[in-house]
Amino acid sequence: MPLVLTELNEAVATITLNDPDRRNAMTLAMCDEVSAALDEVEANPDIKAIVVTGAGRAFCAGADLTHLGDSADEGLMAIYQGFLRFGRSPLPTIAAVNGAAVGAGMNLALICDVRIAGESAKFDDRFLQLGIHPGGGHTWMYQNITGPQSAAAAILFSQVLDGPESVRTGLSYKCVADSELLSSAQEMANRTAAVPKDLVIKTKESMKKMRNIASQDEAVAAELGPQVWSTQQPAFAENLAALKAKIKS
Repeated sequence: MPLVLTELNEAVATITLNDPDRRNAMTLAMCDEVSAALDEVEANPDIKAIVVTGAGRAFCAGADLTHLGDSADEGLMAIYQGFLRFGRSPLPTIAAVNGAAVGAGMNLALICDVRIAGESAKFDDRFLQLGIHPGGGHTWMYQNITGPQSAAAAILFSQVLDGPESVRTGLSYKCVADSELLSSAQEMANRTAAVPKDLVIKTKESMKKMRNIASQDEAVAAELGPQVWSTQQPAFAENLAALKAKIKS
């Protein structure tokens, strides 16, 4: 049975971690399948956004640390690829968090561009409770998304967040009924359908670069080149022509 399932629908690829008996814990084999799935999805010219979720009642119960081997740093880096590969994707990503997202499963949710939580979602940091330091950029991601206080409550004080609480802290964009979770995430992702793929990719790239820009003047300069590029593309020319025709009529 494959550990990762891929479903293509219009402009959206839905990637499902598929080891429900083990609550979709990340193994090296699953990480390899994640990378292969994303390589295939990104090469498809029709796919413009990605949704990731978990099969069964959990999103992802973390990493299977029995796979560390003799070299802890190499073993950890290999396991990290299960979520870091989503962070390297040029396409917009949405985590549809169903049930528990624990440890490395939290990292998978955090590394996505948007998180939509089901009512049964449980964001459970749990690193310290397992006697292990957070890894994979966890503390950096969490603080940048929610701010230092909410991150400290979760990381240092083991505060577990359900779906509605994750929205209150800014961890999730919204919380929906479990029965609506996947369709809600896919509907949002499919809003990229009418947008040229290269424009989606370039805009996400610009948003990443903005994290390191300190002033509005720098931001204006950084966006100028990509915006000029977009005005020279066929999609903009078509939209501009349609607008001019509408004004004349």
